[in-house]
Amino acid sequence: MAEISMPAPVCFIENTREGELKVRQEALQILANIREPVVVVAIAGLYRTGKSYLMNKLSGKKTGFPLGSTIQSETKGIWMWCVPHPLKPKHTLVLLDTEGLGDVEKGDSKNDSWIFALSVLLSSAFVYNSIGTIDQQALEKLHYVTELTELIKVKSAPGSHDDIDETGEFMRFFPTFIWAVRDFTLQLKLNGHPITEDEYLENALLLKKGSSPKVTLYNLPRECIRLFFPARKCFVFDRPASKSGLHRIEELQEHELEPDFVAQSQTFCRYIFENCNVKTIKGGHVVTGKYLGNLAGTYVDAIRSGTVPCMENAVLALAQIENSAAVMEAAAHYEKEIDQRVVFPTETLKEFLDVHAICEKGAIQIFMDRSFKDDSREFQGRLMSDLEMKKEQFLQRNKCESSARCQALLQECFQQLGAGISAGMYSRQGGYQQFMTDQQAGLMRYNQAQRKGIQADDELRSFLNGQESTASSILQADNALTESGRALAGQRLRAEEAERMRHMMEEKQAEQQQKLEDQKRSYEEHVQQLLVKMEEDRKNLVKENERVVTSKLKEQEKLLMGGFEQKARSLDSQIKGLNRELANATNKPSLLSNVVDGLGLVATAVLPGFGKLIGIGASVLSRFI
Repeated sequence: MAEISMPAPVCFIENTREGELKVRQEALQILANIREPVVVVAIAGLYRTGKSYLMNKLSGKKTGFPLGSTIQSETKGIWMWCVPHPLKPKHTLVLLDTEGLGDVEKGDSKNDSWIFALSVLLSSAFVYNSIGTIDQQALEKLHYVTELTELIKVKSAPGSHDDIDETGEFMRFFPTFIWAVRDFTLQLKLNGHPITEDEYLENALLLKKGSSPKVTLYNLPRECIRLFFPARKCFVFDRPASKSGLHRIEELQEHELEPDFVAQSQTFCRYIFENCNVKTIKGGHVVTGKYLGNLAGTYVDAIRSGTVPCMENAVLALAQIENSAAVMEAAAHYEKEIDQRVVFPTETLKEFLDVHAICEKGAIQIFMDRSFKDDSREFQGRLMSDLEMKKEQFLQRNKCESSARCQALLQECFQQLGAGISAGMYSRQGGYQQFMTDQQAGLMRYNQAQRKGIQADDELRSFLNGQESTASSILQADNALTESGRALAGQRLRAEEAERMRHMMEEKQAEQQQKLEDQKRSYEEHVQQLLVKMEEDRKNLVKENERVVTSKLKEQEKLLMGGFEQKARSLDSQIKGLNRELANATNKPSLLSNVVDGLGLVATAVLPGFGKLIGIGASVLSRFI
């Protein structure tokens, strides 16, 4: 991709004066040019809590996101800054700074909730920024997290036997949760013993026993954070400077800031750079900048239409877009490679098919690298069909260029013969023998010529067949020959014509067999590369499931230790469902059979003649088991 050039942030998702959200085209264009994986860090929190300062630190710049120095919120909507990742080559760090939650000038809490939900949906690390301490008041202000199940749907429709509730599915999609506590003045101690920042957060998320409305209200935000975000982290920050210096913090040099605050900021940035993962969607598929822009557009379109954004639908919509683009990119690569590698006309069909196989393999790899969730093999079938069509177009071009070359060559090699016929020099005694001698001389010159191409024999046959009537006339007019001699010569002419026809039929059969063998090879290449991709997808799914199961087990253990046996038991069915999904994902024979059978049906539909390859599915399956 081209080097990222963003001297300053741009508005990504605009929050208009009318309270509508809109994805900005400028941001989408920037993201469309980022074809590498993205690590997406979003920050949210109450307005005027210093969110933008932390995002500028992550960008490596002192200024960029507007900090502001008054009680007015500066950031409206979601702003974006894409910078090269400082530690991961060929990765982009995408920073998303959101407008302050609870802005009194806005007066629309629903709008705040959507901004919060979009930040969670689009990020791989979500930073919640607050002032003071993590207490009941702070958690009550984080009520947006309790609304996520109302604002976001995981699936478009529940499964027929779905053991995994929405909270389990949220864990697959949701980012690492990082709570940044600003202007922290307490000592990190619990019951007189020092504790870490993470322990401080986990202690604040402990549940209370009881079922009264007050206890339920107390537990709700804590339960949501514990269930939705399997990975959690906490950072506390001292006040960065004296009160008089806060309004000009952009202008302060590092040595003018509080040393503890500087050290804490560096620790925060180092954690983000070293530990925050690439953004992925369900199944472990890596998100690029282009993917991110399409996801944002899908989510915002759903919100604008008045429906609840559905993560499954967003992924499927993204798959449709990307898989169509993957087919086009792969087909364009094939066409470009053939044009660069093949000198038309090729001497033989095999010469072309050998290069075609190399170019097709590269095209399939490009498709596999970019496509995802093509479960019905619809798009792989399109690629098969497109490549077959382009192959036939190139074969036709090969024939046309060969025919043109051969026709010109025949005119040149048999020029003397043609001139003799026109001049009537063979219409005399002994003319037939002279005609045959001159014809053989032309044949020798033609056969010795190079790069005639695959139509060399066909064009020669056509040329000689065109001269049969002339040869017969010259034969009948040659008085030097006896009747028996003419009869023998005529038989020889007919035998030569029959031999040419027999040879032509053999060539056509051999060509058809070569094409069938090439289709078999093409199918096997598709199967092999798909199996490699699906094995990688299987590993990602296993890794993803294991992460969620591990998180569930840890949460279950914490609930049991806290005396919440009933809540702990409620996680059992979710864990069993995840384990069953994990077992299904590791069933390799079933995977192989589905791939071979599914692709076989697709190939039969789009590849002419493929159905003649009897038993190909079984033979291919035996190769990979």
